[in-house]
Amino acid sequence: MHPKPPSKDDVTKMATLLLLLVGFGLMQMGNTLQGTLLSVRGGLESFAPLEIGAIGAGFWVGVMLGSLWVGKLVERVGHIRTFLALGAIAATAAQFHLLIVNPLAWIIVRALTGFCFAGLFIVVESWLNTTASAGVRGQIMSIYAMTGLGAGIIGQLLLSVAEPGSYRLFCLVTIIIALALVPIAVTRAQAPAAGGQKVRINLGALYRQSPFGLVAAVLCGISTSAFFALAPILAQHRGLGSAGVALFMASATFGGLVMAWPIGWLSDRLERRMVIIGAALVASASIFLLLVLSSDEPSRWFLYLDAAVLGGTIVPTYSVVMAHMNDAVGEGEFVAAAGGLLIMQGVGAVAGPLLAGFAMSVWEAGLNYTLIAAQLLLAIFGLYRTRARSAPARTQKGAFVLEPSVLVGTTLEEQALRK
Repeated sequence: MHPKPPSKDDVTKMATLLLLLVGFGLMQMGNTLQGTLLSVRGGLESFAPLEIGAIGAGFWVGVMLGSLWVGKLVERVGHIRTFLALGAIAATAAQFHLLIVNPLAWIIVRALTGFCFAGLFIVVESWLNTTASAGVRGQIMSIYAMTGLGAGIIGQLLLSVAEPGSYRLFCLVTIIIALALVPIAVTRAQAPAAGGQKVRINLGALYRQSPFGLVAAVLCGISTSAFFALAPILAQHRGLGSAGVALFMASATFGGLVMAWPIGWLSDRLERRMVIIGAALVASASIFLLLVLSSDEPSRWFLYLDAAVLGGTIVPTYSVVMAHMNDAVGEGEFVAAAGGLLIMQGVGAVAGPLLAGFAMSVWEAGLNYTLIAAQLLLAIFGLYRTRARSAPARTQKGAFVLEPSVLVGTTLEEQALRK
């Protein structure tokens, strides 16, 4: 019996999914390159660590605002036009960093970029969720997340193709983001329609359902944003050049990609809070190693390995926190719960670079101290909550799903499109 050939509709859907993933991958490539480039270039321009941290925080402020407000634009002009408009602004914004070399201007432009990227990712994710059938939606979104992590690795490595002190890398960022618009612009597929009922986010109720979930989301935001905003400076202090910084940051992203499934697999079989606690302790140990070796000349490959271990523990943790929260809330509450977690993670993501930047202004190892403090707080509070309340009943709805390592998307797409 011969298998039934795919229908024309199936072929169109697959082509649409491929184009969306290509566009998303290019966006993420340009985004990660730009984030690392701004940290390195800020150091070359003699910006203070606190100023560089504020630039990183500005991106997350823009992401939070974009996640909450871009839905109105989608409802007004549609997915494709929203994507093209925001993509054009994001591509252009990269050049403003060259035209105005000033910390305050960079903070404002970086916030604008974050706003645009929030909208870009919401458009892609809502389109993916609508196009993919229910039976494969989880797999598609996992492929989506892995595409983002893989593209992020490439974006980090691109830092070494030119000198950060020149204009070339900023031009490369603009080119990559502009090319990301092409797959969406040429698609013949029908974009999904926005609409539906509003979802009310009640942070107080969510805290009562899972205190650990909300606190952990904040600490996850602090850790990941502080690391990716300021770790390039840490790598430079360890004597790494542009190529070394690129490999250091790519190693952290690669660690997150490799460890996402093992950590998720463990969280589906063990108490999720204990998995998060274990990851936080391993992360603390890896950061402590970097701190201890600050006066030595560690091997570059040891630094890359240590970064991979750190990334492999802090990057996937938020997805386990989401699964834990999903175990705790009732049926039909997951969209609001995920939105609340995203808001709290966003608060942490804004605070992280500012706290670490201030700490680095006082101590050279300020980033290390900030990350260790955040991870130890995560472990200590987790242990306290395991004694205060037993784990919620495990259900299929709470199963681990790999989420993108960026602070946008599926978790707020329904709220954004329903505003």
